[in-house]
Amino acid sequence: MNLNNIKPALGSTSDRKRVGRGIGCGWGKTCARGHKGQKSRSGGFHKVGFEGGQMPLQRRLPKVGFTSRIGRVSSEVRLSELNSIDAQIIDLEALKIANVVTKNTLHVKVMLSGTVDKAINLKGIKVSKGAREAIEAAGGQIEA
Repeated sequence: MNLNNIKPALGSTSDRKRVGRGIGCGWGKTCARGHKGQKSRSGGFHKVGFEGGQMPLQRRLPKVGFTSRIGRVSSEVRLSELNSIDAQIIDLEALKIANVVTKNTLHVKVMLSGTVDKAINLKGIKVSKGAREAIEAAGGQIEA
């Protein structure tokens, strides 16, 4: 077998339609466009979705929602969830190892929900105002 001998299997392809080549070919005269009308003429065009003046389907249906692409990789963590982590410094990797956030999470914010029992050191994690006060009251630190 050589590259110059390769061709499609028999019957898998069909010849292109050569219109306007006379009555004998079967695609003469109107060239499969029918009689009269906008679509029979050269340059006959209407926009995609046009329904003859009727309100098109894509305009009849309501607009629905929005999904933030940042929201797919962001997570919120409760204060009470931080109690179960035994790391010295809690960062994004420590949260992933402890299965507090999913592996595709890129942004984390700690929210004030529950209580914190021990001094926690956070690094590179955003913290809400109330959670910051609770962590500092328990003797913890927050590094940017």
